[in-house]
Amino acid sequence: MLRFLVLSLAFFTAAAAANEAAIRKAIEAKIGSAKIEGIQPSPIAGLFEVRLRTANGPQLLYTDATGTHLIDGNIYHLASGRDLTEERLRKLTAIKFESLPLDQAVKIQRGDGRRVLVMFSDPYCPYCQQFEKTLLKIDNITVYVFMYPVIRPQNADHSKAVWCSADRAKAWLELAIQHKQPAAAADCDNPVEKNLELGRSLRVTSTPTLILTNGERVAGGMQLADLQGLLDQTVPGQPAKKR
Repeated sequence: MLRFLVLSLAFFTAAAAANEAAIRKAIEAKIGSAKIEGIQPSPIAGLFEVRLRTANGPQLLYTDATGTHLIDGNIYHLASGRDLTEERLRKLTAIKFESLPLDQAVKIQRGDGRRVLVMFSDPYCPYCQQFEKTLLKIDNITVYVFMYPVIRPQNADHSKAVWCSADRAKAWLELAIQHKQPAAAADCDNPVEKNLELGRSLRVTSTPTLILTNGERVAGGMQLADLQGLLDQTVPGQPAKKR
């Protein structure tokens, strides 16, 4: 029995290597400057994940065992509603949460603050504005906002003025939700330029970009229920939900 298992494993390993070689040969010439970082079976039998390294971070494509067809899109599990491609990308782009310089972020806390979220946000991003309204519906949360004025860089002084305000949290919410400019002058030492450098180093290419305490990131806003579920999973001592 043991010999059979060993032979089966060897056969499976050899077959997987053959598939990877065939896929790599078929696709490499078609993907331009992107580099194939890895090939592995996808959640769907017979379909393979091709992981590319691009200037904007990892990208996932899917193909058959011979590399004859290439699929650019996301895999969804219909019964649960999960976006399996997005979940995979969150793991591939995860960072060490403890490495983030939270002293450069505006801290907003409601309730006991046990749910923690980092957000790169531009006060003039329409999606950010809408997402801020969603965040207001969540209690017991701490949000660290890295002000990231990339949409209207000419208005970066508005973010700097938030930092110079006596109540940074209040000033940020008024700017981000109401576009009410802070009364404070933008003449104090502030971390906005450092935040821009940090975002570029982390390949933050869209706002809002969210980072959970497990290091996983989400590009773009989320629906309220989905966000609450993710936040609850990362609360210390909270039993992880089956996914």
